[in-house]
Amino acid sequence: MKILVINAGSSSLKYQLINMDGEIVLAKGNCERIGDEGSFIGYKTADVQIKKEVAMPDHAVAFNEVKNMLLDPEAGVISDISEVAAVGHRIVQGGSIFHESCLVDDKVIEDIQSLSPLAPLHNPANAQGIISSEQVFGKDTPQVVVFDTAFHSTMPEKAYMYAVPYEYYEKYAVRRYGFHGTSHRFVSAEMAKRMGKDIKDLKLITCHIGNGSSITAIDGGKVIDTTMGLTPLDGFMMGTRSGSLDPSVVTFIMEKEGLSASEMDTILNKKSGLLGVSGISSDDRDIAAAEADGNHRAALTHEMLYYQIAKYIGAFYVALGGCDGIVFTAGLGENQPALRQAVCEYLAPLGVKVDTEANFACVHGNEGTLSAADSSIRVELIATNEELVIARDTKAIVEAMA
Repeated sequence: MKILVINAGSSSLKYQLINMDGEIVLAKGNCERIGDEGSFIGYKTADVQIKKEVAMPDHAVAFNEVKNMLLDPEAGVISDISEVAAVGHRIVQGGSIFHESCLVDDKVIEDIQSLSPLAPLHNPANAQGIISSEQVFGKDTPQVVVFDTAFHSTMPEKAYMYAVPYEYYEKYAVRRYGFHGTSHRFVSAEMAKRMGKDIKDLKLITCHIGNGSSITAIDGGKVIDTTMGLTPLDGFMMGTRSGSLDPSVVTFIMEKEGLSASEMDTILNKKSGLLGVSGISSDDRDIAAAEADGNHRAALTHEMLYYQIAKYIGAFYVALGGCDGIVFTAGLGENQPALRQAVCEYLAPLGVKVDTEANFACVHGNEGTLSAADSSIRVELIATNEELVIARDTKAIVEAMA
């Protein structure tokens, strides 16, 4: 069975075609600048890599370009579009409606669109991706949706509620939802396999550290708390996001600078975090280079980031009542051993001991155990694979239809 995995943004479309017999990626790529000048499609297989400029006024045209590349006589990996058994879509916000992946029908699309106020940049694009996919692949090709928020739906009220007037929860569904759910789900399941234990018997803390970052506490395979909240802005500092802060910081700056709510939102989401503190870049590689040259703000940026990550892990250790394993994943988690080293050294009071040699050997695709043999908590680097989670869910739902 071949599954096409889709992640649709407002002006982009990422895709992977996965052969579920062996879970092999046959082709992957992206469509960028959809609806704008200079749009292009990127396409990659084991043998070819193509980047082609092509006019893509909307997502339907982008899907058609993806189909054409997959069927291309020279670069394609299928001979007929019917080989695509189903399409799996990543959806950012499932709200309180969706607690698991499901087959798409008109009501599902309507519900996804109804949640747009909670994810205005993502859900409308996600819904448009489904509609465009149906136009290109036809109604007979099953469409499945997998939600970033679904894995976090097991959080108890004490973890997901905010201490604001309860009426805002009743009227606007203001609460903690959490994101990166497919990533946390994948690495926690993989961690259980590597430890040779049933996930139901484990207390795990998973750290998805990238340009967007979140940490999740998982007890027996179920999320009990996570750092991201109503939106992906909550938690600790990220590439351009501030993370949690005193709400009065927001109103104070707005009053002093005469900013609108929209302008302040831009500052917190796009001008803060690593970029805001360092004044250099949101890319950690640039900050690391500046720190090596003696830049104080670059060093401060790293000190703040490492401290905040360790602080959340410590808090979740208490929330879980102990911890069997800690996982690092995503861009920074997988490729910045200095970050992992510093965070683990903060966790020494919990009995964490890092194997420095093993830690610094785990970069650029190398996974493995980072903790020393006598560490009380196992620490692991596991490369995340959100697309595979989507493909697996899609396959399971389609097979259940038969």
